[in-house]
Amino acid sequence: MGFLTDKEVLSLNPSELLPHATPIPTQIVSSDEFTPAPQSPAQKLVEARLLDMADTYGRQHNMSRRQFFQSASGMAAGFVALNEVFFPVFDASRAEAATPAQAQERAAGLKDQFIMDMHTHFLRDDTRLVNFVRSREAVGKAGWNPTLVDKPQTLEDLKFNNYFKEIYLDSDTKIALISSSPSEIPGDWFLTNEMTIAARDKVNKEAGSRRMFAHAIFTPGQDGWLEHLEGSLAAKPESIKGYTVGDNTNKDLAKHPWRMDDEKMTYKAYEMAVKYGIKNICVHKGLFPTATAERWPHLLQYAMVGDVGKAAKDWPQLNFVIYHGGYRWAAGGNVNDGWNEFETTGRVSWVSDLAEVPAKYGVTNVYADVGQLFAQSVVADPRITAAMMGILGKGLGYDRVVWGTDAVWTGSPQWQIEALRRLEISEEMQKKYGFKPLGPATGAIKTAIFGGTNAKLYDFDISKRGDIGPNRDKFSIMKAEYEQRGPARSNLRYGYVSDAVDWSAFA
Repeated sequence: MGFLTDKEVLSLNPSELLPHATPIPTQIVSSDEFTPAPQSPAQKLVEARLLDMADTYGRQHNMSRRQFFQSASGMAAGFVALNEVFFPVFDASRAEAATPAQAQERAAGLKDQFIMDMHTHFLRDDTRLVNFVRSREAVGKAGWNPTLVDKPQTLEDLKFNNYFKEIYLDSDTKIALISSSPSEIPGDWFLTNEMTIAARDKVNKEAGSRRMFAHAIFTPGQDGWLEHLEGSLAAKPESIKGYTVGDNTNKDLAKHPWRMDDEKMTYKAYEMAVKYGIKNICVHKGLFPTATAERWPHLLQYAMVGDVGKAAKDWPQLNFVIYHGGYRWAAGGNVNDGWNEFETTGRVSWVSDLAEVPAKYGVTNVYADVGQLFAQSVVADPRITAAMMGILGKGLGYDRVVWGTDAVWTGSPQWQIEALRRLEISEEMQKKYGFKPLGPATGAIKTAIFGGTNAKLYDFDISKRGDIGPNRDKFSIMKAEYEQRGPARSNLRYGYVSDAVDWSAFA
């Protein structure tokens, strides 16, 4: 099986049981698709500084740690800690962390910003991916968490109800696209295409406006794949998505990897997309570090981005949105590999390769989604996040970098939203590599990344968004009532963390 074995799961801890529910993660969290990297000494120091600020500033305002971490000041404190430990790349100050009114005023001023997150997930009700459950049960039986002893554990945190809360209530996200992941085993699809479309239709009906979009997954090479795709397209998804490694969940069973530029097979999917009026082809790339490549060497070439350029050139009427920006070093990799590569060569695998596609092939229809690229680097070493954003902006243009978070694996996407709002590329990096600055939270570049470009890709009229104007939709009214009751963001992330020590930092 490609997802974690029982032995691997027992060597990890459920991320929900971390002792401190900090506003930003202080170590890498994985789904059950890869082993997470250990917490680094630097991340441990970030955590220590966050706890110190929570105790110091929280006490001044009669707030517990939990209350402080749920507040706007707590969120600001997270980026202050990252600045102090790594490098000052975030617009955050101790004054904001220490002054709840100041922090809340800033947060309130940004909450209506248009954010269109086109990369989110939840699990189907009948999922058999139960490693999460087994891990929680083991923790309860060991007595580590008394509340779990003899209590049946479920996957509800990864299903729709909690997804709705964390996306639409606990974050500033206005529109989300629900995606899935395919498998050679039918029951291991996160959601079937039918489930995805049904969820979209249900959400939009309940909201009274268009709040959710949907992918249809396509699986070149699998039995009956083209007929299945056509049946799914008849239900009018907004775009299609594929995994070139085939089965990303059960990599041992991945019998049908494919290339984007396969004229005999994959191009049939593009032809069908055009026939049904679909113009956005989303493709999972990257997330294939050295350890993964050694375990599944036959899939390595398919995780790379060498097949993007020809497909984009041959199909100028389509947009190719490369998920994760092709970033190699996430999903069980080590951010140090990415940073060391960048310091040595000025490149990051395979982000730099993707960024060079427009110049190499003379195309303008290639886009980079930042899901996981952003989440798994910004809390591990934000310098590499800034570098990758600069690389993509220089090569593709910032107007072809689009927002996606891969939530809910990493919890509510609010911390990622705040990270981009505050992130800036250092002047030193700008001068050395010719990167353009990202600018302010509501400036032209971040406005485009957060939602402007996605709206153009999906022909969505921002002026008709359901959360503004006199005819606000049900979700907007629900969120206003939710916020009146006070912050309830859990700050939980869903998956696994390692309790090992990252000894490489001491080498």
